Amino acid sequence: MSYLDNKTPIPGTIMFDGSKARKGYGLNKMCYSLNDQSARDEFASDEMAYCEKFGLTEGQKEAIKNRDVIGLLEQGGSIYFLAKFTGGLGLNMQDIGAIQTGMTVEEFRAKLVKAGE
Repeated sequence: MSYLDNKTPIPGTIMFDGSKARKGYGLNKMCYSLNDQSARDEFASDEMAYCEKFGLTEGQKEAIKNRDVIGLLEQGGSIYFLAKFTGGLGLNMQDIGAIQTGMTVEEFRAKLVKAGE
């Protein structure tokens, strides 16, 4: 059995490492804040002001505005924190997996089922 080191790319994924964690700190902190209804309400009333509150970069704000999940991952977003943001968009983890792999949700689900057989 071979193990991947933290430098080996995995097709269809964006590696979340220390560099991405530093880059995405404000973004991930903002997404985590969306656990609270008051934060979701504040975000909904003025998204860009809410992003500013957490010091998001222009690239991160653009990805938020465009609902660009892949862009958010590239901008340092952790899928675990982004789930708070994407959940508000009505997306679940299978939807995100489909987006990441370029598949339809149905194709992605079928892939998961097959992998589990």
